[in-house]
Amino acid sequence: MTISRSKAEPPISTWRPLPLLLACGGSFLAFLDVTITNLAVPALAVDFGGVDLTSLSWVVTLYTILFAALLAPAGRLADVLGRRRLFAVGVAVFTVASLLAALAPTFGLLLVARGAQAVGAAALMPASLAFVLADTPVARRASAIGLWSAAASVAAALGPALGGVLVDAFGWRSLFFVNVPAGVALWLLALRMPAVATTRKRLPDVVGTMLLAGGVALLVVGVTQGQSWGWTNGWTPACLLGATAAVALSLVRSSRHPEPAVQITLWRTRTFAGANVVSVLFGVALYASLLLGVLFLTEVWHYSELQAGLAMTPGAIASAVVGLIVGRIARRPSPRTLTVIGALGLAATSGALALWLPAEPDFLGVWLPAGLISGAGMGAVSVGVSSAAALSVPPPSFAAGTGLNIAARQVGGALGVAVLVALLAGHTPAGGVADFTHVYLVCAVAALAAAAVGTRLSLVTNPGTGA
Repeated sequence: MTISRSKAEPPISTWRPLPLLLACGGSFLAFLDVTITNLAVPALAVDFGGVDLTSLSWVVTLYTILFAALLAPAGRLADVLGRRRLFAVGVAVFTVASLLAALAPTFGLLLVARGAQAVGAAALMPASLAFVLADTPVARRASAIGLWSAAASVAAALGPALGGVLVDAFGWRSLFFVNVPAGVALWLLALRMPAVATTRKRLPDVVGTMLLAGGVALLVVGVTQGQSWGWTNGWTPACLLGATAAVALSLVRSSRHPEPAVQITLWRTRTFAGANVVSVLFGVALYASLLLGVLFLTEVWHYSELQAGLAMTPGAIASAVVGLIVGRIARRPSPRTLTVIGALGLAATSGALALWLPAEPDFLGVWLPAGLISGAGMGAVSVGVSSAAALSVPPPSFAAGTGLNIAARQVGGALGVAVLVALLAGHTPAGGVADFTHVYLVCAVAALAAAAVGTRLSLVTNPGTGA
């Protein structure tokens, strides 16, 4: 990766760590709540006894749907409102919604609060990386992106582990209470950031934005609920066809509108387009494997929720360590190298588990080495693909490009979970490990495909981005 200085970049002597702290904190909070509720469903079933399992799963699914649907429009909105204002609004909404979720007296109010959480998370995420790219000198930028990516990767991997510990010790409401002090601290720090001039004065195309958000939401609903509804049931094809039509119309409008909902021109860059394809494939492997691990440990090895959460911790630690190390040396490994090596590690681990997954517990011999290797791979891919996507777009499009790339990963995650649900449909304890090995095989194929596409990622010198 070649680094050069732009006139608009802050010199190293004036660099301050506050923007990076805000960026990593916001990234961590937003992605933590994607996976932290995985182990809360049994506890929710006890508290809300009249709610069936399909309805309870919406506590997890609703956040994913709205988060994915609103990321790209939020990225465009950041260019109008400014990264500081959008970040402050996003973290405030997220924090208040977390408190409401923790105090929710009914299941319906819990779902409303989860939806509001997703709205806040979608707003703060593009603004968080915009802090890194716009307020960090070029010489430190690769390292800063590595830390930002590591925060997101660690949060997603740590979610099931932390969720299991908190639910076991304090109950499901603690999953939301933990966000409140962190959110307040981030909001206060955001107010200390100086305001900067926005790059656009007009809001992006409202109709195109609504079509895009609605299309992504319908896609995630369709693939997530397809198994429970039935793939030939009228609702599933309707969602998928509606998603295709809405996204297509949004792209058509974006190609003609002066302030488009989606910046079509970004996709003309091979690296940016490739990074988004990698993100979809990585999302499939990442979220399917994280949820699969929890289900396997609790259903086959009969771990408690607390034991399962602790067993997932080594992978999260490995992801954090790799992300931090890579962040410090990110001027040497290229995004392509990081992505390919990380994806191959994840593919090898998933493939090995697909071929040999013991029915009897073997934490030290199987689960620990698999978790360490796959966790390290997750950390490397997260840094590599985020760096490639972010540094392949010009500064005025930092937030928009970031939103699109994160949305791609979330859509991939929804697809991965939908495949998991389909393959595990009808699974019983008597079925043993066979159904789980099939899902691990899907994860291996997705990760291998991500590695193949990752070989096409390359950054050329671009004075506007520092890449």
